[in-house]
Parts: sequence; structure tokens; C-alpha cells
Amino acid sequence: MKNAIIASTSTLANEDYLQYLLPELELLFSQCNTILFIPFARPGGMSHEEYTDKVKSAFAKINKKVVGIHEYDNPESAICNAEGIFTGGGNTFLLVSQLYKNKIMTVLADVVKKGTPYLGCSAGSNICGLSMQTTNDMPIAYPPSFQTLGIIPFNINPHYLDPDPRSTHMGETRETRIKEFHAYNSAPVLGLREGSWIEVKSDKVKLKGPLTARLFLKNQLAEELPSGSDLSALK
Repeated sequence: MKNAIIASTSTLANEDYLQYLLPELELLFSQCNTILFIPFARPGGMSHEEYTDKVKSAFAKINKKVVGIHEYDNPESAICNAEGIFTGGGNTFLLVSQLYKNKIMTVLADVVKKGTPYLGCSAGSNICGLSMQTTNDMPIAYPPSFQTLGIIPFNINPHYLDPDPRSTHMGETRETRIKEFHAYNSAPVLGLREGSWIEVKSDKVKLKGPLTARLFLKNQLAEELPSGSDLSALK
């Protein structure tokens, strides 16, 4: 029975890290004393230790202990025995390459699908889809595969941005890039705006948060989905 929150971002403007999600995280991790944190995405190139300390401070507000996976000699065992798991944001290419390097992509998928509570933000959300191919990140590392956890049967584009009609920028938009993805791939893509998240409960997948999300299907016009939309049948 899957039990996950897949969030577009960890931090909203003028808020502390994970602040807007804390009420949801209290529910998600209600049966957990300790959260296993996967810091491999390393935003801004920060160290695993620095990243883990940041997460510890946030989870202390809901009385949860955090331990980084890099502190274990056996990452696979750490995942199998975790009460709850959080994969943080940063660079998705780096995250995916490290999950494969440590031979834990498959085991991570298995434990989450069997019910270990999971939180993903940004890069940690990208890996919840069928592949990482709709990430916004630069390819700073070379993963052996783009295939990811497959917790949900579609892809995520976190931090989704709409075109600004007041801007003079004439470069590519997120919608343009997703259309390029659909020229070669058929998986649906959900543009998840900051402040929104996906709740996964067993086979039920629902859009949560105050904002709409933008759904892209191959060879179809994009569609706005209101908060509360059931995404369970999306594939």
C-alpha cells in the first residue's frame, strides 16, 4: 500500500524549509520516529552533511529524527529497514546516477510500493515518475538509465512555470520542452507548480495544494487540473 507525498518544491517564498508541508508530513510520518534522508541531489553542491543538517532542523519541528543514508555502510539495508524515507531536491541527474551507483534504485522502488512512507521534493519527486526525462536540471552527471521508481504511472515536471506575458524573453518555455519530450515519448507529464503536491495512497493518486496543475498528453492540448483531481487513471 503506497503512502507518499510528491511535492513540486521543498520551500515556498518567504517560508522556512518544508514549512508549508509540515502538517501533511505529520500525518505521512505519524508512525515513524526516524526518517531516512537521501541527500544525493546536493542542491548548490552542498555536502551530504550540510544538507542532512538542514533537513534535521525542519523535521525537529514535528519531533522526528533524521539520519542521512550516507552515514550507513550498507545503503540497501538502510532503505529496507527505514521507517520513512525522504529524498530531497537538487540535481536529478546526480541523484539518479548515485541511486544506480549505490545499487538502490530498485530496492527504493520496492519498499515505497510496499508501503514505506515516502516524501519526495523536486528531484526527489522527479524520480517518482516513470523516468527522469522531464526534469529541468542540467546533465552534470551521467546516469546509466533514465528509468526511475515508477511510483506513479506518469512523469513529473516540478517547479512548473507558466509563460509570463509581460516578459520580452523569447526562448523556450516549459510547455515547449514537454512537447519535445512527447515527440519521442508517450508518457503523460504533469506540470506541478510550486505549492502543489501529489498524494499517493495505495492505488489512489490525487492532486493536492492550493493551485491547479497542467497536464500534458501526447498529441493533445494541455489541460488545467484543479486541486483535488483524481490522477489514479492517468497513464
